[in-house]
Amino acid sequence: MIQQLETDRLFMRPFIISDAKNLFGMDNNPKVHEYLWQQPTLEREESVKIIEYILGQYERNQIGRFATFLKKTDEFIGWTGIKFIDDHVENGHTHFYDYGYRLAEEHWGKGYATEATGKWLEYGFQEMNIPIMHAYAHHENGASNRVLQKTGFTLQETYPDSAGVLWNWYAFNNPTLKP
Repeated sequence: MIQQLETDRLFMRPFIISDAKNLFGMDNNPKVHEYLWQQPTLEREESVKIIEYILGQYERNQIGRFATFLKKTDEFIGWTGIKFIDDHVENGHTHFYDYGYRLAEEHWGKGYATEATGKWLEYGFQEMNIPIMHAYAHHENGASNRVLQKTGFTLQETYPDSAGVLWNWYAFNNPTLKP
């Protein structure tokens, strides 16, 4: 598994348990969860369990979400990365590669999501040879939908989850693979 990815302003590395404090700080903010089922993390132990789950994904699939930091200051800004969905069904799909990210509120609107997304797509397509990358975003989350579209994802459909909340389903075919 890759140990670090870098962009001009960011570096991304696998999560470690000691990242729980930073993860909790981000996920405890209700604004961060406005388009994520409205359930902020309430206790630090929840963040430890999330990281343990991610560590299991690394072991099982050799990929997962990475802790993401500013190069200049080593400040944690959130997580970004590719995840292999093999433990649930999303929009009728399972066993697929999904790109996602979540950033702390103070880092919104600075281009970090777009920058990280570009690097992860490059890695997923060129190094992992993923044929199709998927992503999904809350239908009303304009910022995330713009990031996905700006970086090359194409909206496939809008679908309701089990609670009736609408989500946008995206796909991006690997441009380095021959048809």
